[in-house]
Amino acid sequence: MNPMNLMNTRTCAAAAVVAVISLLAGPGESQIPNPESQAAAGTRGQQPVLGYDDTPMQPNGRWRIHDSRRPQPSLVTPGSMSSSPTAAPSDAIVLVGEGDDLSAWQNADGSKASWAMKNGVLETGKGMIHTKTEFTDLQLHVEFATPSAVKGDSQERGNSGVFLLGKFEIQVLDSYRNPTYPDGQAAAMYGQYPPLVNASRKPGEWQAYDIVFTAPRLARGGTLDKPAIVTVFHNGIVVHNATPFWGPTAHKKIEPYTPDTAKGPIALQDHGNPVRYRNVWIRAINGYDSAT
Repeated sequence: MNPMNLMNTRTCAAAAVVAVISLLAGPGESQIPNPESQAAAGTRGQQPVLGYDDTPMQPNGRWRIHDSRRPQPSLVTPGSMSSSPTAAPSDAIVLVGEGDDLSAWQNADGSKASWAMKNGVLETGKGMIHTKTEFTDLQLHVEFATPSAVKGDSQERGNSGVFLLGKFEIQVLDSYRNPTYPDGQAAAMYGQYPPLVNASRKPGEWQAYDIVFTAPRLARGGTLDKPAIVTVFHNGIVVHNATPFWGPTAHKKIEPYTPDTAKGPIALQDHGNPVRYRNVWIRAINGYDSAT
């Protein structure tokens, strides 16, 4: 495809998202997603719940949010991964590095981060943690591992999440032989798009997300000009390719864009499951010819 045609296609797609999103934002709606309320589907009796049939339709008009009928992504076996973390770039901000340093993080209320950090490995604790620094356009590298001992199913197995600007979640889940609703599996744009493929490793093995995120652009008055866009690699395999978010992610709904969605921290989610993180670093993405 001609590069200009590709650019025009993506521009038109983003414009279409803006048009549809404008219909979603109604007065009186909740503005801030509440990850702690994401009591996601798990086991009812002996059968895992794989989705919902009572949720709103997504803006594309094809699927409901967390639709159990949506096709499951095909399986792809990723290449091998180094047993030790690779070094962060020289201009990166290291959020989880070697040692026990948690100084980049805080609890949602601004208090000291309550998660445990030891020998370069961060383990989920009570409540979400947020970076003290806020970001807009960014490149983010995250390595994580779900427990090697398999417990639970669907959304109750290795559940956590990476929240971009604190509002746009890339799901963390043990999705190795663990069916769930497609827009809630590992690497999903939670509640909006499943990954293009399921590139999950076995439980207990280290995995990696490499994320390139463009923050939403707001016009004067706080109305949406351009939606947030994300590209995600899961274990080196592209699973989202310059895909726009319909709005901030949430359980069983899509939140509207608001003036405070253009900037925010990175947040890691506590969903009641033990998940480990290591080698987390971030780079701000600046414009061309912006070197000082």
